[in-house]
Amino acid sequence: MSALFQPYTLKDVTLRNRIAIPPMCQYMAVDGRVNDWHQAHYTSLARGGAGLVIVEATAVAPEGRITPGCTGIWNDGLAQAFAPIVQAIKAAGSVPGIQIAHAGRKASANLPWEGDDHIAEGDPRGWQTIAPSALAYGKGLPKVPRAMTLDDIARVKQNFVDAAVRARDVGFEWLELHFAHGYLAQTFFSAHSNQRTDIYGGNAENRARFLLETLRAVRAVWPENLPLTVRFGVLEYDGRDEATLLESIGLVREFKKSGMDMISVSIGFTIPETSIPWGPAFLGPVAERVRREADVPVSSAWGFGTPEIAQRVVEQQQLDIVMVGRSHLANPHWPYFAAKELKVERPSWVLPAPYAHWLERY
Repeated sequence: MSALFQPYTLKDVTLRNRIAIPPMCQYMAVDGRVNDWHQAHYTSLARGGAGLVIVEATAVAPEGRITPGCTGIWNDGLAQAFAPIVQAIKAAGSVPGIQIAHAGRKASANLPWEGDDHIAEGDPRGWQTIAPSALAYGKGLPKVPRAMTLDDIARVKQNFVDAAVRARDVGFEWLELHFAHGYLAQTFFSAHSNQRTDIYGGNAENRARFLLETLRAVRAVWPENLPLTVRFGVLEYDGRDEATLLESIGLVREFKKSGMDMISVSIGFTIPETSIPWGPAFLGPVAERVRREADVPVSSAWGFGTPEIAQRVVEQQQLDIVMVGRSHLANPHWPYFAAKELKVERPSWVLPAPYAHWLERY
C-alpha cells in the first residue's frame, strides 16, 4: 500500500489515509451561520475520499471573524447549524474536524473578491478590532486595533473554551486551534506585533503565555481521547528565520506538554514585509525539523497538492498527514486522481459507488 493511502491513528481517531483537507475560508456565512453552500461544499469534499476534513476558520466571538462572511460558533444556535455538516462528513467516511479562531487585528475585512482590505471606518458592516498592542498590520489592513486589557484576554480565552465545548457537543472529532497567519494568537507570540510590558509581552515566555493558557484551558474541556491540534506559524521569512524557528520549536515543545497532539506547521504572516520562498513543498523540510526537534506529529499545507509530492513527504517522514487544499477545490475527488497517478490499488472508499460505477467501468 502506498504510504499516502495508509491509515493514520491519533488518539482514538483513525484516518482512512494520510490525506487531509485543511481549513479553507468560504466567506459565505450570514451572521456567522453556515448554510446550504457549506453543506454542499463539505459533503462533496468528504465524499471525495480524504481521511480528514477540517471546517474553515470559525470565529469564537463576533469580533473574531476575518470578514462578515466568516463562520462562527459563539452561541449554541450557530453550533447546531454545523450538525448536518458533521453528520455528512462522517457518513462519507471522513473524520470531521473544525478550526476555531480569532482574527485579531486582521478582522473586520472585506471579502477577498471585494477588496480583501479593512472595511472603511463608518461602514456599519465593520467593527472594532482588538490585538495585544495598538499596532496596525499595514498595507490594505491599516485599522489600528484596540490594545487588549487583561479582562479582554480572559474573555477571549473563555471564548475559545466555550467554542471547543460547542464543537465537542455537536460531534466534531478533531479540533484545531488557529494560532497562525497573523491572527490574534500569532500576534501575541510575535515580537513584531506584541509590544506589551505586562506578563503577556516582552520575552518569549511572556509572549507565549496567551497561547499556552488558551491551549491548556481548551484541553481541559476537549475529550482526552480526541485529537487537539494547533496551526502555528513557526517563522516569518523576515530575515531572522533561524532565531524565530528556534523560539517556535521551543513553544511547540510547550504545546506538547500542555496537551497538543499534532502541530500544523505554517507561516506567521504578522508583517507584510517578507520574502516567502513559495514553491512545491517548501515547508516540508521546516516541518520535518519541527517534527524531529519537538518530537511531535506534524502536518502542513502550501504546495503539497500533487500526488508525487504528497507521497514523498509522507514516505520521507517530513509529514504525518498532508494537507491538500486548493487541489481539492479543483477536484473534490483528488484522492482518486492521486491513486491513479501513483498506480496504487484503489480501495473501495476512493470513490462513492455511484461515481465508481461509471468511472471505473469504462
